Amino acid sequence: MSSVLVIDDKESIRKMLSQTLVAEGHEVESAANGFEGIKKSKSKQYDVVLTDLKMPDMDGISVLSAVKEENPDASIIVMTAYGTIETAVEAMKRGAFDFLTKPFDTDHLNVLIKRALETRQLMNENMMLKEALKLNLGEGRIIGTSEKVKEVLQLVQKVAPSDTSVLLIGESGTGKELFARAIHQLSSRKDNPFVAINSAAIPSELLENELFGSEKGAFTSSHSRHIGKFEIAEGGTIFLDEIGDLHVALQAKILRVLQEKQIERLGGSQTVPVDVRVVAATNMDLQAAIENKDFREDLYYRLSVFPITIPPLRERPEDIEALAEYFVDRFCKEMKKPLKKISRDGIKLMERYHWPGNVRELENTVERAIILCEGKRIKPDHLAIRVQTPEEIRLREGAGLREVGQHAQMQAERALILRVLSQTRGNKRKASEALKIDYTTLFEKIKKYKIDPNKEI
Repeated sequence: MSSVLVIDDKESIRKMLSQTLVAEGHEVESAANGFEGIKKSKSKQYDVVLTDLKMPDMDGISVLSAVKEENPDASIIVMTAYGTIETAVEAMKRGAFDFLTKPFDTDHLNVLIKRALETRQLMNENMMLKEALKLNLGEGRIIGTSEKVKEVLQLVQKVAPSDTSVLLIGESGTGKELFARAIHQLSSRKDNPFVAINSAAIPSELLENELFGSEKGAFTSSHSRHIGKFEIAEGGTIFLDEIGDLHVALQAKILRVLQEKQIERLGGSQTVPVDVRVVAATNMDLQAAIENKDFREDLYYRLSVFPITIPPLRERPEDIEALAEYFVDRFCKEMKKPLKKISRDGIKLMERYHWPGNVRELENTVERAIILCEGKRIKPDHLAIRVQTPEEIRLREGAGLREVGQHAQMQAERALILRVLSQTRGNKRKASEALKIDYTTLFEKIKKYKIDPNKEI
């Protein structure tokens, strides 16, 4: 619901305008003079301000300037019975959205306010688009037919229509923001903003200002009111990425938003109601963070009403080919290159690779391959990836000192057996004698270490 402030010294005008605007579905407040109107605009952000030009204490031009200083985004319409071209021009110069001459038709006023609200929405969307481009978020879609992806999409479809908080859990690069956008698009909030903010990408001392906004003078460089992401997302969805990196003090403020549906700007004394659905994401073990006192347990339970785990790419290799082809098509178009195809060997290599960086790494790998490939086929040598051995994968996923020692011993044993077999020209009996082990033990180790004397000696 949009909010409108009516400033006029005549009670009959205020009453008539309030009744008209409330009937149109707006939330309306009024002020009997300029000073009262400015005071109200300092405590609350109004979408539209209707102010009379001729008032005893302060004229509408002065009110316009004062309100704009506090709330640059407000659409201000100046009303007067003494309309002149010069006054209209002055009002527009000061930032008025439009100018109305009394008496005016209420239908005309309603159309004007509707246009002001549409313009404001476009400005907000444009601002968010610029931020998305700046952060290189881009647009994308969820690609995959694997059972794991189908399971996640079923959960997304079930939770989307509600206002329940959702916690997306998954490794970096798994596409958590895409799933958050899907939840928003499938909800009743889809026509309102989707605002994403990465908690890990912004220093903690600046993050509070980005989330909750600030009043003029809240800190040295604050020359006007700054509207935070929660207010920008009004009626829509806010996506809090990397929620595990939030400072504990900020966690308390997020908890308050979830509990009380209101925020308080930095330097402000008034609370601001917000109607926002929260979708959070993390690649951390929040349970471990709770045990270490790095994450609030009460916030965790508020956020994880409906947890969804996004599978890593290595657990859905059947989706790799479709994802790779999507990225090939996209980058060929972006780079204005003829459409290329990935060779069958290239696909096989990608399906065997472990993808520690998940879909984001696949995207970067394909982009690099498009640049390197001069022909029509993308081959394995264009992909710049290497398939690790089972031992390397096991160690990469976390190993203790004993396991590392065992791995090193196995590598040393394999290398020694190969060297001795080479010296004995593949004679296993002589090699076992040189290694001071029996023939059966040597045979078992050759089998264990997958040594092929015909190829490796």
